Amino acid sequence: HKPTYETMRKSLEAMKTHCLSNGVTDISMPRIGCGLDGLDWNKVSEILGEVFEDTDIKITVYTL
Repeated sequence: HKPTYETMRKSLEAMKTHCLSNGVTDISMPRIGCGLDGLDWNKVSEILGEVFEDTDIKITVYTL
């Protein structure tokens, strides 16, 4: 099954909870959901920012 923006938000919320519970301060990731899954990076980036805006977690996004 392909992700939706709703399931992407839920996954990122779960990642945030995990990070906060386990002392994770840095995350590196590709443009998740935007390759074969077909989500729009601008929307995913906005969700990512909203989910992590109230944390000090540094997120680095890379492109291959």
